[in-house]
Amino acid sequence: MFDNFHESALRLLGGAWTGRTQFAPLLPDGSLRRFCRLSREDGARAVAAAPPPGDAAGLREAQAGWKIGRHLFASGAPVPEPLAFDEASGLLICEDLGDVRLHDVVLKHGADSAEAVALYQQAVAELAKMQVRGRAGFDPAWCWDTPRYDRRIMLERESGYFLRALCRDLLHLDIDEAALNREFAQLADQAAQADASFFLHRDFQSRNIMVLDGQVRFIDYQAGRLGPLAYDLASLLIDPYAALPQAMQDALLEHYLDALNALLPYSREQFRREYLLLAVQRNLQILGAFAFLSSQRGRPFFAQYIPPALFSLHNLFAQFQKTEYVFLKSTVQHCLNKFTCQN
Repeated sequence: MFDNFHESALRLLGGAWTGRTQFAPLLPDGSLRRFCRLSREDGARAVAAAPPPGDAAGLREAQAGWKIGRHLFASGAPVPEPLAFDEASGLLICEDLGDVRLHDVVLKHGADSAEAVALYQQAVAELAKMQVRGRAGFDPAWCWDTPRYDRRIMLERESGYFLRALCRDLLHLDIDEAALNREFAQLADQAAQADASFFLHRDFQSRNIMVLDGQVRFIDYQAGRLGPLAYDLASLLIDPYAALPQAMQDALLEHYLDALNALLPYSREQFRREYLLLAVQRNLQILGAFAFLSSQRGRPFFAQYIPPALFSLHNLFAQFQKTEYVFLKSTVQHCLNKFTCQN
């Protein structure tokens, strides 16, 4: 099957790619897609990706990646150049951005090193540009999943995901789910008030940011849709892979707001309120995903990041009033206690 994948990639490139080519498989994180690198004798390289054969949802996702990628690239966003696409199979070929992720820089030099700080500053400034410029001419019909991040997604795929995958399936907690769901609804009501007319990457974190020649480049935008500004920034700043110090998170939020207000006026106070709510939503999604991938998909790599993600959520809730989200706060503490006992 992988040989056919290679042959299909070469046929798709056609006359645009000549010369002897080597192929090397690339391992995805949590995706079911197949990836490989094409390397030509003259040094030219590209990356090919395709969904599993017969995967209808994967095909729609690939089609979204092609359309959204072309749109973002044309708008000046630092995404890989899309090179070729096959509508029938979902095989997509794009510019190769190398192997260095922002997460690798953090691991090598430290989250608060000069190298990492400079790249994070660049990333948040480019994010603001992509969010604002990327919404111009964006067609929601390109989206493979939903056209907009909204209250339903918050309840079903973030807070609901947290409840199902982490609390029930992984930790088997005995909790008051009715009380918890009431607070999930309250949280979603508040978070959904943010303006959701901007481009939303939906998984903007350090392992989806490549570093090439000192410049950040963004990948895995195929789940992009319209949504609120603060969500992607929160995804990056609370990212458990990087575990950024709080002082660095605070400084990057201000750096982002400077870049954003150079593009359009946006109340800093309002943004900070929206950021806290959306950071909680994102944190719930992260925990649901890590629990599901580690226990249901057989990807134990993700389990190590559950405790840092729980501590992050605990710290976010500490910023609310004592009388707010009482059941959610106690559930997070219960998760921390249970996870500590199990490990």
